[in-house]
Amino acid sequence: MEQKKHREYKAVNKSFRKKDSMQLLHGKPVYTADVTPDDALIVKILRSPHANAIVKSIKTDTAKKVPGVVDIYTWEDVPKNRFAIAGQTYPEMSPYDRLILDRHVRFAGDAVALIAAEDEKSALKAMRMIKVEYEVLDAVLDFRTALDNPALVHPEDDWFPPVQVGGDPKRNLVASDCEYHGDVDAILEDCDILLERTYHTKAFNQTMMETFTTYTSLDRYGRLHVISSTQIVFHTRRILSAALGIPKSKIRVEKPRIGGGFGAKQTAVCEVYPAFVTIKTGRPARITYTREEAQIAGSPRHEMEITVRLGAMNDGKIRAVDFYTLSNTGAYGEHGPTTVGLSAHKSLPLYTGGLEAHRFKFDVVYTNHQASGAYRGYGATQGIFAMESIVNELAEHLNMDPTVLRDKNMLKEGMLMPAYYGQIAEACALDRCMQHCREMFDWEHRYPVRDMGGGKVRAAGVAMAMQGSCIDFVDVGSATIKLSDDGTYNLIIGAADMGTGCDTILAQMAAECMDCDVDDIAVFGADTDVSPYDSGSYASSTTYITGKAVENACTELKKQICAIAAGMMEGEEEDVEFVKGGVRHIGSGQFISLQDISYKVQLGNSIPAVATASHSSPVSPPPYMVGMVEIELDKLTGQVEILDYMAVVDCGIPINPALARIQAEGGIVQGIGHTLFENVTYDEKGKPMESSFMQYKIPTRLDMGNLKVEFEHSYEPTGPFGAKSIGEIVINTPAPAIAHAIQRATGVWHRELPITPEMIAMSLVE
Repeated sequence: MEQKKHREYKAVNKSFRKKDSMQLLHGKPVYTADVTPDDALIVKILRSPHANAIVKSIKTDTAKKVPGVVDIYTWEDVPKNRFAIAGQTYPEMSPYDRLILDRHVRFAGDAVALIAAEDEKSALKAMRMIKVEYEVLDAVLDFRTALDNPALVHPEDDWFPPVQVGGDPKRNLVASDCEYHGDVDAILEDCDILLERTYHTKAFNQTMMETFTTYTSLDRYGRLHVISSTQIVFHTRRILSAALGIPKSKIRVEKPRIGGGFGAKQTAVCEVYPAFVTIKTGRPARITYTREEAQIAGSPRHEMEITVRLGAMNDGKIRAVDFYTLSNTGAYGEHGPTTVGLSAHKSLPLYTGGLEAHRFKFDVVYTNHQASGAYRGYGATQGIFAMESIVNELAEHLNMDPTVLRDKNMLKEGMLMPAYYGQIAEACALDRCMQHCREMFDWEHRYPVRDMGGGKVRAAGVAMAMQGSCIDFVDVGSATIKLSDDGTYNLIIGAADMGTGCDTILAQMAAECMDCDVDDIAVFGADTDVSPYDSGSYASSTTYITGKAVENACTELKKQICAIAAGMMEGEEEDVEFVKGGVRHIGSGQFISLQDISYKVQLGNSIPAVATASHSSPVSPPPYMVGMVEIELDKLTGQVEILDYMAVVDCGIPINPALARIQAEGGIVQGIGHTLFENVTYDEKGKPMESSFMQYKIPTRLDMGNLKVEFEHSYEPTGPFGAKSIGEIVINTPAPAIAHAIQRATGVWHRELPITPEMIAMSLVE
């Protein structure tokens, strides 16, 4: 292991330009709207204005007469198959609680009817002419009152849970559980200090540049062909099969370049609508959500309220934590049972160094809000805000430097993590991340509060974070690599590059294995007809899981290439070795080039020069991160300016340091947005109030201050080339670090996100 730690790689741990960078830079056609034909029916959705209602009647006759309208579909026209749109491995943890169109609409924005027209203008005109009569029902609009509320979000009897997770729709309950380690109550009773705090995070939107978009058609064999901006081609195929009632073998799903996802496209938000239209009409169909639709009927982060009871000693040792999460899944249950677990599983283990006992209880409830889903961080973001905030509150209570408090309690390499599925931290540089960040940030001098005059104050805050590198025992990554005619390689994957650069880093791994240039690896993916099965790009699993599959496939391909070359030399496999550019006979030194071997593959050959490998992991090694922020706060207006945000990340061995750094910087900016700007609110009738970027504010380059990200390397023995994940952890430290800095500047703890200037200013009014 020590040798591997110091090994000098040729293609790995190097910064290469992304494979698609020049296409994007030059504005070439790459996205779904660019690469699909224009001669498709335009699909539009009539949406409910009510948070909870029954469609009593719907009149479409006049609307159907609008020139250009092909047909209009309602709940009476669709299959009655309940399904879930969460992109999760079967059997999904999420309940089957959806229909393509339902007579019972459950949030303001829920689908009521589908309009299929020759053009958008005709579709929108027809939409205005549809007459709907609703029976408006009492709505559940506060998730704190949802459990056992007399108003039921899902009263239907065919609600179906593929996996029992403690859900009961007659109680508005999607999932519930309690787990513990040690005697929490006894240890809390024995502690010198007991803190109890409640933290609240809103349902933030992903706001990716490319909204949800899908094109569907029937291929020459009559199969449904779906081209979609999705992270989950194989899961989307299964979802469509369940919803439409047709075999998966009759469906092909592929994705082109994706214009951002951040987890939103781990949910099949829009694919079923054009697919249904294509099945009904036999014609190609296209749907593209407007920004308003993406905001009010997308797949935002789960709103959570987290209550933490923390027991500690006067010397700062944290001994026990009691953690309760109430999660608002909205009108449908996708990702509800799974996001909630990460709120504790990815926060409590940070304090394994001193923690003697923990308890984690959760409830996930339905409300008549837009359904939540997957978002970068996937529940860990909410939990880390709560856990790191209460640790900072403990530090203030003890008048102790919060970095020193963490030094006393933090997880270190080799420790068993009872709160993290009993796994061992095989590769953990969290302590080195803290020390590195302290020095880089100049914590000793920046931590004291500084009055700048004119009502402005400068202060600093800190937070730690962890995530995972896959869903252990579940995620499967696969890769196929084959020798091409000219001695280069084709790498075929099922993972989806969302702009994260996975096509590039997987090519780097293949190039390292095959001892060739990265440009010699042509990458294709993802397509259910061509790609080997892959769970998809989520759970931070691509580098760790699919990367290992690439490594294993390359190992197998080298064996096959050697076998072909041995036959050409009239020798045995053990007599030859794979070297750069070809195969060499160990004894004679005879060399055969890859190009000559590729010619042999085409002539009198029975050994395939192609290999496929799949990989799954029984563990999910966490990456770690420490973030520190300096702010300047105006006490008169409550305005917060980010001056510097510095972070140090342990993602094992970064495959491409430049792309890893960009991932970190992007995640930090998203975290800043969650903390200070982004807000999802509803009016008294349950209609969302932030339906565009005019109301829903996201950070710009002017709001992020100076960012600096560096790395501390560890070597993960189960990962490809020692790598762990990077994609999600980077969003998790800004909220608690900024909240900490605001408290240092004002003396007031803000336990609800976002922390707006108004909230800060009002908290300072005497």
